[in-house]
Amino acid sequence: MIIRIMGEGQYLVDSGLFDTLNRIDNRIVEQVQKGDQEAFERSLAELIGSIQREGKRVDDTMLVESDVIVPPADMTLAEARDVFKGTGIFEG
Repeated sequence: MIIRIMGEGQYLVDSGLFDTLNRIDNRIVEQVQKGDQEAFERSLAELIGSIQREGKRVDDTMLVESDVIVPPADMTLAEARDVFKGTGIFEG
């Protein structure tokens, strides 16, 4: 699975990490709905960190389509309301 972190590049991530990322994503959806800024920031950092640690960076010269696009770490809670809703960014 190819995941793009906006402003940082793409990562090739083993599909075995999907469940973990989906759980974090679902938690973010709940935090955004509650308006919990601090928890949202921690969870978004956890999501991005997991992708960076577990994934393999795709060379910037390669053109590959992303399966999932993750917003940047500096996303505001207000912006997140438009992104993290329903099932979130990881559907499943």
